[in-house]
Amino acid sequence: MGTRLLLTRHGQTVWHAENRYAGSSEVGLTEEGVAQAERLATLVAARQDPPVALYCSPQDRARRTAEPAARALGLRPHIVDDLRETHFGVGEGRTRAELAETDPELVERFLANPVTGAFPGAEPPAEAAARGARALREIAAAETGPVLVVAHNTLLRLSLCELLGIPLHTYRTVLPLLANASPSEIDIDGTRTGLLSLNSIPPRVIIEQ
Repeated sequence: MGTRLLLTRHGQTVWHAENRYAGSSEVGLTEEGVAQAERLATLVAARQDPPVALYCSPQDRARRTAEPAARALGLRPHIVDDLRETHFGVGEGRTRAELAETDPELVERFLANPVTGAFPGAEPPAEAAARGARALREIAAAETGPVLVVAHNTLLRLSLCELLGIPLHTYRTVLPLLANASPSEIDIDGTRTGLLSLNSIPPRVIIEQ
C-alpha cells in the first residue's frame, strides 16, 4: 500500500448553486457550503484512521472548506498552488445555457470533447491534469498516513483520469461529478494509483458541469 489521499471538492458556492463556471474566480460559500464543510470535519475526524496531514488549493472556497477539518484534526493546511481550479476562459461566471445563447456551436464542441473543445481562453485540460496529478504524487511521496486534500471538481476529475489512465476527454462522462465536501479515496504508490472509493457522501443532485 502507498499513501491514501482523501480527495475532496470544496463546499457549495453561490455560483455552483446556479451552475455557473467558477474556475479561477473567487466565489464565496453558500450557507449550505459552510454546513458541508462542518460535516466534512466531523466525517474525517471520526475515521478510524484520521488524516495526518491536510493540503489545500489556494482559492478561498477551498480554504474555507478546509478550516473546520483543520481545527477538528489539529492540523495546519499546506497550501499548494497546483491544486487551484482550472480557468474556464469565456465560460467563467456563466452558465452553459448563457453560453449557448450567444454561441451554440461553442457548447456543442465542448460537450462532444471537453479537451479539444475547451472554451476559448481556458487552461488546456491536459496541462491542468498534469499539474494536478503531479501535485497529488508529490503529496503522497511526502506523507505516510492518510491525507485530506481539498480542491476542485474539474481539477480533481482531470487529475484522477491522468493518475488512473482514463482518457482525459471522457472525464465528464466517466466522472460526472465529485460531490461537494465528499471525500473520494485513492492510494498512490509511486507511479501506481488505485481508486478505493468515490463520493463517500453521495451527491444530492447531479449538476451539468
